[in-house]
Amino acid sequence: MTFLWIAVALLMLPAIACLLAPLRSARTLYNQQQAFEASDDATEQNVAIFKRRLASLNAAFERDDIDAEQRAEGQLELERSLLEDTATHAVRPLKSPRAGRLAVPLIALGVTAISLFWYMEEGAEGDLALYGVQQALLEDATATAATYIARIEEQAVLQPDNPNVWAMLFPLYRDTGHEAKAVNALERLIALEGRLPELLAQLAQIRFFMAGRELTRGVQDLVDETLAQDPRQPTVLGLLGIHAFDTGDYEAAIDYWRRALATINDTSMAESLREGIRAAQERLNAPAELPDGLAAPLNEESRENRAEDNATEVVSDRVSE
Repeated sequence: MTFLWIAVALLMLPAIACLLAPLRSARTLYNQQQAFEASDDATEQNVAIFKRRLASLNAAFERDDIDAEQRAEGQLELERSLLEDTATHAVRPLKSPRAGRLAVPLIALGVTAISLFWYMEEGAEGDLALYGVQQALLEDATATAATYIARIEEQAVLQPDNPNVWAMLFPLYRDTGHEAKAVNALERLIALEGRLPELLAQLAQIRFFMAGRELTRGVQDLVDETLAQDPRQPTVLGLLGIHAFDTGDYEAAIDYWRRALATINDTSMAESLREGIRAAQERLNAPAELPDGLAAPLNEESRENRAEDNATEVVSDRVSE
């Protein structure tokens, strides 16, 4: 963060220098304008023109080219024209070159304050702090998962409205067995980001496994809400496939997993779903269960069924990641 504020200061310095630049040239501009106004002879030229035209008017009167009334009207017109030209060229006194010296620094400070306030409100200061924590933990060879969680929890206290904090805490809690905390972190993330289908799917998934792979009313509501927004959401389809397999509905399990497989880019997850599909297909093709007295010769089949159960466990593990 120290480097960030140094960079901000370095960027603000040129901006402040640009705002203060007019103060440095104020005296020079004042002298130039004063010299220009002192040498301006426009008024004198207007008076000279007035005198020449008035002399011409009087000469015409003496030659009897015009009468006294015409001479009076012409003189009045010349005087009016002279007054208008003089008023147009009236020059207001120059203000002191020191005028505005207080306003410019105040504007510079105001721009700086507004820029900092905007960055604090709209900038990524919190994400930079979070990134700094991540980098520090990655460089610490002795850091454990508990250390990682503790440091991110500190950031959650400092910036509870940053969705990236809760997005980091959720998988940490989930993968370390803190399901209740994981649900809380995910719910905080949903409150900040909105009820997005991928977030609702993860919430349905973790509650499904917390309920012992039971499709409770709460889980079903989340599933329905997710599928209403995204009917091809792979996490929810994988979850439904697991539930269908557990209840013996292998055709439904195959259908759910195939639909999930069509939208997954993760190769390891895709392979796990294929294993689950193969296991469900083998269960569909398995003979009906025999009486207890005839079950002894089926040791090899029992081993195959155990392998199929392991396949669904793999799917469960991959879906929960």
